[in-house]
Formats: sequence, structure tokens, C-alpha cells
Amino acid sequence: MPDPYEELIDGETFIRGPLNGPHEVLCDRLHAWVARHLPANSALKLLPRRTTLTLRAGTVICPDLALVRRDNNELYLAAEVLQPGDHHPDTVLKKQVYSDCRVPRLWVVDSRYQNVEVYGSQSTGFRLEWILASHEFLTDAALNGSSYPVADIFSRH
Repeated sequence: MPDPYEELIDGETFIRGPLNGPHEVLCDRLHAWVARHLPANSALKLLPRRTTLTLRAGTVICPDLALVRRDNNELYLAAEVLQPGDHHPDTVLKKQVYSDCRVPRLWVVDSRYQNVEVYGSQSTGFRLEWILASHEFLTDAALNGSSYPVADIFSRH
């Protein structure tokens, strides 16, 4: 089980974790899928899990998954895998930061409900584009049109 880590959100320190096994399995699956389908010549690169990113003054976060632009290291996509009892920083605070910073894409992966919320950035902030359930597919234009069955993300195998 990974050790706890620290995030700073608008000047407030949050100790996150320790992360449980199911959380890490979901992270493993998402990272493997993105790594397999991100084109070699992509303008984006996949960072290691929970890489420390400074999005603005007083805000240093560690997304479970992050895709950044190769030319300037700006965050293109963040994924937050929720863990029971630790939802508020990811679903409220960090989601607002991502929206304020105009991060183009956010995935919120929730094992409680076995769904994935997909947000896209607009001029007024984030817009919930989809809530994907077991019979649907996660996809992103940056991933060569690949799609990941949501049921497989949460599979017990």
C-alpha cells in the first residue's frame, strides 16, 4: 500500500492516503490503457502516477493520472480515482482548481458507483459531459480513438 503523500490546495495542506489496494488496481489499469493507446508521436506525455504538479500559486497536487503537453508541460488531462472516506479533496476542491486552471479534461473514477465522470473545460469552467456506467466506454480524442469498457475498469479480475 503506497505511503501517504501531501497536496497543497489553495494554501491548505491535505495528507492523502494511504491508498488501498483496489484504488491502486484502478490506477494501474488506467495507466496501462493510456500508455498503450497514446500515439508515439503524440503532443502529450503520460506522467508517472501522482507526479507533483504546481497548477498555480499555493496549489501543488498529485493526480492519479496526468497527461501533459510535451511542449510546455501544461496539464491536458487529469484523472482522480476516488477512495472511500477521501472524496472531498478530489470531487470538490481539486475539481474546482482544475476548472479554474482550464485543464481541458478531467476523469473522476468512482468505485463506489462504478462509474466515470468525464468533464470538459469551457469558457465558463467545467461541464460534465458524461457519467459512464458499466455498459459504456471511456475514450478521449488524444488516445487514437481507443475506448475502454467501463465494466473492464472495475472488473474484479
